[in-house]
Amino acid sequence: MENLIIVGASSLARETLAAVRAGDTYRTLGFVDDNEARWGSSVNALPVLGPIPAVLEYPEARLVICVRNGQSRARLAGRLRMLGVNEEQYARVVHPSVSLPANCRVGHGSILLAGVALTAEVYLGRHVVVMPNVSLMHGSRVQSFTTIGAGSAIGANVRIAEEATLGMNSTVRDRVSVGRRAEVGIGTTVLKDLPSGETWPDTAGRQHSSHGLPRMEEINV
Repeated sequence: MENLIIVGASSLARETLAAVRAGDTYRTLGFVDDNEARWGSSVNALPVLGPIPAVLEYPEARLVICVRNGQSRARLAGRLRMLGVNEEQYARVVHPSVSLPANCRVGHGSILLAGVALTAEVYLGRHVVVMPNVSLMHGSRVQSFTTIGAGSAIGANVRIAEEATLGMNSTVRDRVSVGRRAEVGIGTTVLKDLPSGETWPDTAGRQHSSHGLPRMEEINV
C-alpha cells in the first residue's frame, strides 16, 4: 500500500477519502490545507497536517488535489510543480466499483468516484474529477482539470477541453465538443458544440455554433 496525502480539506476530499478507503491501493496519511484554522484538526479521523508546502515533508507519499473547480486545481498543480512535485507523484483514485476497461486511460491525479462507467477507449487527462454514476461512452476524450458532475452521460466520441465543468445530470450528445473552460449547467442536454468559455444553463439544449472550437483530432490528452 502506498501512502497518500490529500491536498485540500474540502467536501471533495471527504468523498475522495471514502473512495480510497473502499479500496486497498493507498493508505491516507492526512490532509494539507492553507486554511490555518484547520491545522491540527481532523477530518474523518485523519489529521490536517499543515499548509500545502507540508507535502514536502512526505516525499514518498502520493498526492491528490481535492478542489472541485478545475481552474483552481490547475493553479494548485502549478504551485506544487514550483515546489518540486512531479506529475508521477500524483495518485489515480478509482473507486472499486468503477468500470474501467484495459483499453481506457486515466491520467495522474484524476478521481473517479463510485459507479462511474467507461465503456471502451475512453481517455481522461490529468486531474480530472468524475463524480458518482457518470457514464462515458466509447472514444470520448476528456482533457485535464475537467469536472463532470454526478449522474452525467457523455456520448461516444465526445471531446471535452481543459478546465470545462459539466453540472450533475448533464448529457452530451455523441461527437459533440465542449470548449475550454466552458460550463454546462445542471440537467442540461448539449446537442451542438459549446464554444470555449461559454456557460450553458438552458435545459432545452439550444444549438451552438462550433466557431472557434478545435477540431476533434486537435484535442489530445
